Amino acid sequence: MSENEAEYVAIGPEIPKEMLRAQANVILLTILEQGDNYIYGILKTVRAVSGGEFEIPEGTLYALFKRLERDGIVESYWGDESGGSRRKYYRMTAQGRSNMQLAGESWRKVDAMIEKIKSGSYSETTDKNPVS
Repeated sequence: MSENEAEYVAIGPEIPKEMLRAQANVILLTILEQGDNYIYGILKTVRAVSGGEFEIPEGTLYALFKRLERDGIVESYWGDESGGSRRKYYRMTAQGRSNMQLAGESWRKVDAMIEKIKSGSYSETTDKNPVS
């Protein structure tokens, strides 16, 4: 499997795999906003917050973090061996925090668009670039 062919497992019908695939980076980075974490800790968090309905296979997480690290979004370091085996931890960089702020703004805009469509509270005359 290549880095572009990430595998996701949606266990319940409520969470489409395509939606989670599109938001995987935001999910992972949101976890890292809470503090540095390691692969198994991230897997447990994803499983817990999704109520067990979504899992990212461990190999897929490693591929995602490899790409995020290469892109300067996260950085990794080796933690202490105090609790057993040595763990590789990930943390968000300043660039990652900046990207998350932009992603949050984009998310709010998309959410607002969906709410306007659902409520019918929009005007077709506000289109700045009409399609002809």
